[in-house]
Amino acid sequence: MTNNNDFVRGKVVLITGASSGIGEATARLLASRGATVVLGARRTDRLEQIVSDIRSTGGTADARKLDVADRADTAAFVQFAIEKYGRVDVLFNNAGVMPLSPLSALKVDEWDNMLNVNVRGVLNGIAAALPLMEAQGGGQIINNASVAAHWVGPTAAVYSATKYAVRIISEGLRSETQKVRVSVVSPGVTETELGHDISDDATKGFLTELRKNSLAADDIARAVVYAIDQPPHVDVNEIIVRPIVSPL
Repeated sequence: MTNNNDFVRGKVVLITGASSGIGEATARLLASRGATVVLGARRTDRLEQIVSDIRSTGGTADARKLDVADRADTAAFVQFAIEKYGRVDVLFNNAGVMPLSPLSALKVDEWDNMLNVNVRGVLNGIAAALPLMEAQGGGQIINNASVAAHWVGPTAAVYSATKYAVRIISEGLRSETQKVRVSVVSPGVTETELGHDISDDATKGFLTELRKNSLAADDIARAVVYAIDQPPHVDVNEIIVRPIVSPL
């Protein structure tokens, strides 16, 4: 009888946005299950601490500074993993930003940042990893979307648009490849740093209230690991995870 752990153990998993929240939780959980994790984010001090923690408990981890909005930097991040470990089994496109605000506030710079990180960041990851996975005969790309990919409300128009784009890009990619598994994880309200950059005071207060009933980052990490921890012929297309007491 096959042990399910075998589907995680030994895999080389790259995680963007890995310096906190869902990325950090996923890295720690995967490392505890025997995966090799390569972490990318802009805050190198946080990455170094997470890598040190993982190594101190016998896990295998490395990190590289990463700006997912920079195509060349994302390619270099993937190449770093290739040079260290010889392959990339999973890319978790997790990095994202959520500066919610009403459209009437015209926070156009924040709109641009969401498009650059949430959409172009995912595309840059795909561009860097897909050819390598196709060449090695397999792999998995997991994209972090949101319940906002299925819903839109006041202040969330641009954010929801970016997450809907992630969901549709993922489904398009899944339909185009027979070698690479493609998964989407869509978290509901989760207690992370996402939204720390909200500059609209009313929206910031709304998010604080909403997060009184929220998921933990570990809850989403388990969903990511579930998608990885399947036999090679099983492609978990999307997982939506919500708090039981919240509609979002």
